[in-house]
Amino acid sequence: YLLPDAYGRIDVFLKDAKNISQEFRCYSDAMDFIIGKREDMKRNALIDRKINDTYLDNLLKSMTLYPYQKVGILFAARAGRCLIADEMGLGKTIQAIGVSELFKKEFGVSKILIICPTSLKYQWKSEIKKFTDSNVVVIEGNKFQRQKQYESEIMYKIVSYGVTGLDHDAIKKLNPDLIILDEAQRIKNWQTQTAKQVKKLESKYALVLTGTPIENKLEELYSIIQFIDPFKLGPLYKFLEQHQITDEHGKVIGYKNLNGIKAFLSDVVIRRTKKDVLTQLPKRSDKNLFVLLTKEQSDIHTDYADKVARLVAKWKRFGFLEEKDRQKLLLALNCMRMVSDSTYILDQETRFDTKITEVMAILDDVFVQNSEKVVVFSQWERMTRLVGAELDKRNVGYSYLHGGVLSRKRKPLLENFQNDPTCRVFLSTDAGGVGLNLQSASLVINLDIPWNPAVLEQRIGRVHRHGQTRNINVINLISAQSIEERLLDVLKFKSSLFKGVLDQGDDQIFMGESKFKRFMSSVEEVSNVHTNPSFVGNDEQTTIEQYEEPVDELLKSAGSFVEIFVKTLSDTEKTKRIISALVQKDEKTGNNYLKIPIENEETVTKAIGILGSFLSQLKK
Repeated sequence: YLLPDAYGRIDVFLKDAKNISQEFRCYSDAMDFIIGKREDMKRNALIDRKINDTYLDNLLKSMTLYPYQKVGILFAARAGRCLIADEMGLGKTIQAIGVSELFKKEFGVSKILIICPTSLKYQWKSEIKKFTDSNVVVIEGNKFQRQKQYESEIMYKIVSYGVTGLDHDAIKKLNPDLIILDEAQRIKNWQTQTAKQVKKLESKYALVLTGTPIENKLEELYSIIQFIDPFKLGPLYKFLEQHQITDEHGKVIGYKNLNGIKAFLSDVVIRRTKKDVLTQLPKRSDKNLFVLLTKEQSDIHTDYADKVARLVAKWKRFGFLEEKDRQKLLLALNCMRMVSDSTYILDQETRFDTKITEVMAILDDVFVQNSEKVVVFSQWERMTRLVGAELDKRNVGYSYLHGGVLSRKRKPLLENFQNDPTCRVFLSTDAGGVGLNLQSASLVINLDIPWNPAVLEQRIGRVHRHGQTRNINVINLISAQSIEERLLDVLKFKSSLFKGVLDQGDDQIFMGESKFKRFMSSVEEVSNVHTNPSFVGNDEQTTIEQYEEPVDELLKSAGSFVEIFVKTLSDTEKTKRIISALVQKDEKTGNNYLKIPIENEETVTKAIGILGSFLSQLKK
């Protein structure tokens, strides 16, 4: 037995024990445990001496931590390896970033590996860039590319659960100081190959984030704790024997002594619910959640982006667009928005998306944790239809409002949502954005962002309004690297550059020229066409950059060419090589010809024409 106060003097004990008998042994696992405890004591002594409220207030940039978040950061820093099991919406990601930055500043941590679901990789990257000055990379690409990313000096490396097994050797070589597992409950069966690979990963510090550490079986909690400390709960069979209730056939019908588990794990598990910290929470909290497009979505999005780019190029060249082109432009922009949600909205023949998976993961968390009610908005009825189908599979009650619902039938939908505790979700298009009171909900999920900020506020205003006694969470799902993300960057939701044009129909193509000019400038920014290498239309044979290329740049390039040419010709050997490359002998006639590679005959024709015009100008 080792007494709690004996860690600091164990080395003296080991020396004295060996003097008594040379046969005395201290095995490596026991020594590792003792060393770990001594390091914990040193770390906690530094935290007690140095870390206070003022320190934590300045830990992250552009972020004021709530008191319970400071408690969570200090808890994790003291534990070294722990589980933050806070209820959804309390900022587990922010706490994890805070812990990471504290470890970086005080304990020399420089290699952090974040393992999360694929859909959350860019969300993590966005949060890290927003709240820290540390560098971050998302691990992706082929095996060679991923290998290079692991070998880089970048502090934060983000990888999906699915890749960890493939990259086990690279991660082992990386030897991360801290591993963060996000949304660990999504790996429900820890006997899967992916789960086994994750549990093989080693690091000095570890942080597991999940609002639902137990969903179906007590084994799920055991397995999560096993990643944190493999010895904490003892052998699995013994742990289950102490807490399972079985019938006469050995079937598990319940669990017992659960409060004992909570008390035993209090040094490595911290959990708070919204009810626990209600007075600390803001009345309304908004969060942008970035998800990735599938390849199929991305390909279609790119096709429509190219169409927008060609039309913008045409507008920049001629200063106006015909009515037909304006219609094409509005259609392409709206299709980019639709496919950012799902390909199903465009054709109903395919179904490629990630937002449905993500919104259902959020809703599953809500259903497991509490009786909270949720309102889900989308501009597209087909998108809400997909969510409805998923709710049907789970036998979750919901009300469904869209433009096709008659006015007299809307009131019963609302009353059902307000009064029936089994009706957990209110699905609505923007037909429900006005005139509805949905105060029985406390979570609003926007599957897409309307381009008119007033419409967005109308949605949220159905829930967050005068008389609301709950704290409201708003989650906006945004497809990364799409028109949605660029729209977010340009508009910042402070004012609408589009004035609701694309939310009001194609009649807006008749807007006045001055208004259309402002609209087109916004389109150019939002669609990001200025980064596209070429916007060649049917009647445009060059790029915007070529139209706008300054003459002095051309002359500068010509001057550089002449300078290099003269230097080359002054070298005898180089001159011989040039002549050899440019002169070709006809085998039949014996005549020599100048050989210059050209793209095609048309290029030569244009060049001769331009040269002729140039020479005629010189004569004048």
